[in-house]
Amino acid sequence: MNSPHPALFVGHGSPMNTLEDNANSRTWRDWGARLPHPRAILAISAHWETDGLAVTAMPCPRTLHDFSGFPRRLAEFTYPAPGDPDLARRVAELLAPEPVRLDQDWGLDHGAWSILAHLYPGAGIPVVQLSLDSKRDAAAHFALGQRLRPLRDEGVLILGSGNIVHNLHRMDWHRREGGFTWAERFNNRVRRQLLEQDRAGLCRLDDDDARLAVPTPEHYLPLLYVAAAQDAGEYLTLLNDHIEYGAIAMLSAWVGHMKVAA
Repeated sequence: MNSPHPALFVGHGSPMNTLEDNANSRTWRDWGARLPHPRAILAISAHWETDGLAVTAMPCPRTLHDFSGFPRRLAEFTYPAPGDPDLARRVAELLAPEPVRLDQDWGLDHGAWSILAHLYPGAGIPVVQLSLDSKRDAAAHFALGQRLRPLRDEGVLILGSGNIVHNLHRMDWHRREGGFTWAERFNNRVRRQLLEQDRAGLCRLDDDDARLAVPTPEHYLPLLYVAAAQDAGEYLTLLNDHIEYGAIAMLSAWVGHMKVAA
């Protein structure tokens, strides 16, 4: 029996990682060389929140430039991956009886393409995005992720994109590396919970450190979809474990086996 396809949560940080040759982008390219080739990708990005659930179902999703204040060359970047309407319908089937809207308007936002530009720069693999239902709590998002677990057996890469610590108002632009004390504590806690498969702990966001680390939960929630897709006792690798500007954690999690670098 074939092993399930890996699942991956990536701390995406600045959209400029798309264009820059830096430690983050080089690491993502290395991961792309180690990942088995998926038949399709289901992306859960921090940057698509909806009232209810939606999944992109168009054959040719557009590249969304859902940001401002960055160089023109970033606004002109495109990631022309095809969509996969059949996968969109499969996602809706797995999440039934929850209603899932088959969306024809959204596309791929920078939470998805900033990562995929390095994992799969050829943009040849079909990509579907699942929205974050803004009215659900962390435990409800985790439960949705559990229902999507069969996709790993069908050759689909479940890709979460966000940041475990994401507080733009507390960022210190003079602090390129290292986190504030509360950010380090929360990052360490989540690291431990991931390694211990402490699913209840991962869904608790009601203490002081959590409120500082993720004052709004959208950047944290994609992690739960990947953690939920992990089988009991399955191998998990933590990568890119550092904090930028005091308040942006780049910690990423790889579920499943990894090819050894050449």
